Order: sequence, then structure tokens, then C-alpha cells
Amino acid sequence: MTRLHLVRHAAFSGVGRKLVGRAPGVSLSDDGLVQARHLAADLASEPIAAVYTSPLDRARETADIIATACSATVEASNAFAEVDFGSWTGADIDALEPERAWRDFNSLRSLTRIPGGELMLETQTRAIVGLLQIQRHHPSGTIVIVSHADVIRSVLGCLLGMPLDHLLRLEIAPASISTVELHGAWPHVRCIGRTISAPAAPAPGRERASVE
Repeated sequence: MTRLHLVRHAAFSGVGRKLVGRAPGVSLSDDGLVQARHLAADLASEPIAAVYTSPLDRARETADIIATACSATVEASNAFAEVDFGSWTGADIDALEPERAWRDFNSLRSLTRIPGGELMLETQTRAIVGLLQIQRHHPSGTIVIVSHADVIRSVLGCLLGMPLDHLLRLEIAPASISTVELHGAWPHVRCIGRTISAPAAPAPGRERASVE
């Protein structure tokens, strides 16, 4: 059995207000650093075999703090990188509200390609392929994967048999942990979005997309 902790990176300045996507140089805020340390202390109670992470700065910083506490190695993987938000990268959420494509993306993610970016199905496929590769490398043991809200939602949606259009029903706050176990080809979802400390999250109703 492979036990996988899917960790959303900790908070950064502007979380919930700006769609930073894959923009470089987005680091954890002071609150985010505190959240990451709480995550690390919680996960250090388990025998973590390895930490995999999105290569983006905020995820890598979170992963490094966890790995240090757990005496584990860190490996970056593009399989768990943020959704490619294309021309929306760096936009304020409020500024996107009038766009028809934005509204379509938040109601019909299965068929709406982000302008200049990814189709959500592509995000889900690369993340699941990465997950199965980790399972092959670690057929037993506990692994941490640090990624982003919509990437984690897409993985959970696949394992739960949930349509992509319903992913926003899953609350994945900054610095939250979702735990799954893979018994061969059979998945068990043990928890979704568990938080260790109160996250610096956006106001309710604002995070209709992966506000990373």
C-alpha cells in the first residue's frame, strides 16, 4: 500500500485575490511560512519516505520545510505543477468576472480550455500519471506531494469518480492535507482538505478557481 499526502502549498501574499498561476518568484508570506512549519511538525510524526513537489517557488518552499522536518529527499515534478492559466496568469480575480470564458471555466471545466493555457482534463491526466509513477517507485510507504488547489482537486476527483465540472465542491485551502491510499489499483480517500492551523484563506465564495 502506498499512502499519499496531497499537500497544498502554504499561503503567499495575494492568495484569494490574484491568479498567479505559473508566474515565477511567488514566495510564501510570513503567514505561509508559519503554516508550512505547522505542516512539517504534523507530518514529521510519520515515516515519510520522500517528498515530491511542483517546481513553483511557493510549493518548493513548502516542500523544503516539510522535507527538512521529516529527513526526506525532495524531488520536483512538472506532473504536479500549477494549472497553466495562459493569458489569465497574474490577473486579478475581480477583473476576470466579466469574461465569458472565465464564467464557462467555472461552470464547465471539462470542456473549457483556458485561453492560451490548459484544458482541465490535461491537468488531471498529467497529475494522475505522476501519481501512478510514484506508486510504482514506492509500492509501500508514505509519500508527500506538494501541489496546488486545482491539481489536488483533479486528482481527488479522479479517485472519487467525480466529474471535472464538480471539482469546486472540494475545499482545498492553503496548507491543507488530503490523504489517499492506493492498494494496487484500488484507491481509498482517507481525508480531504485537513488543516493544521487556521489558513490565511480568501473570503468565502471568492475562490471559484484555483486562486494560487
